[in-house]
Amino acid sequence: MIITIVLAMIIFGLVALVLVKQFKKAKSGESSCGCGCSGCSSDSSCHENNLKK
Repeated sequence: MIITIVLAMIIFGLVALVLVKQFKKAKSGESSCGCGCSGCSSDSSCHENNLKK
């Protein structure tokens, strides 16, 4: 029983870290795909706000 609780806490902690990292990347304007934008078919949808400026 204790092991299950500890493992659940570890898993939820890791998920929380990933979510925080993704939130910070999105807030700073970075892409979430992890690859370069040259040749990307979704470039206009990822950087739509930057193109309007």
